[in-house]
Amino acid sequence: MKLNIAQNEQKISQLVADEIENLIKRKPDAVLGLATGSTPIPVYQELIRRHQAGRIDFSQVRTFNLDEYYGLDRSHDQSYYQFMQTHLFSHINIQEDNIHIPSGQPADVEAYCREYEAEMERAGGVDLQLLGIGHNGHIGFNEPAKELHPGTHLVRLKPTTIEANARFFTSIEQVPTQAITMGMQNILKAKRILLLATGRDKAEIIHKLIHTGITTDIPASFLKLHDNVGIFVDEEAGSLVASCATS
Repeated sequence: MKLNIAQNEQKISQLVADEIENLIKRKPDAVLGLATGSTPIPVYQELIRRHQAGRIDFSQVRTFNLDEYYGLDRSHDQSYYQFMQTHLFSHINIQEDNIHIPSGQPADVEAYCREYEAEMERAGGVDLQLLGIGHNGHIGFNEPAKELHPGTHLVRLKPTTIEANARFFTSIEQVPTQAITMGMQNILKAKRILLLATGRDKAEIIHKLIHTGITTDIPASFLKLHDNVGIFVDEEAGSLVASCATS
């Protein structure tokens, strides 16, 4: 893993958008793995800006999102489908058929998860995967546990994750307690992985990620098994590991 500490989230968004722009120029039908949450929003804003400036053409790009709340219809204002439409897809020239976001209401969860994986395989696999990181070290919705699931699956969310996401809902009781998420093997199959973290509240988990071994207590630590991972943090998130930065 290569740790990059940037001055702020704007600089992170520029560095990450550079990678995505260069990838799409090399491979117009690139497959992007996308994440939700507040951390990647500046990246999406920068991609929109570059698209509107004529620098990036998304017409052949295909996307696969990490996860979706289980039980929410895609029309729900807090569904990740709506998040992606609001923060990226409605502002770029991506084709609707090239957008893949897990359904929150599949009739047969297990069969649906297998088909979602098969669709990724048919697309040729993910070229570049964006990730955030939870305060407890989760990536996607792969929560700390004795065992981690390799494939796309239904997961019960930890109370800390529910509490962290409550700010997006009217009350904590409205936050879904389950989600459909890509598993660890799905994530690690990506050719390139970029993990983003901003804010002082992420400093502790970034420190743990850098300074601990591979453990199911910190699912993000499994990224150490991948040979092409970039970690992009701002000065606040990297405040406890500044001496480890390689650039």
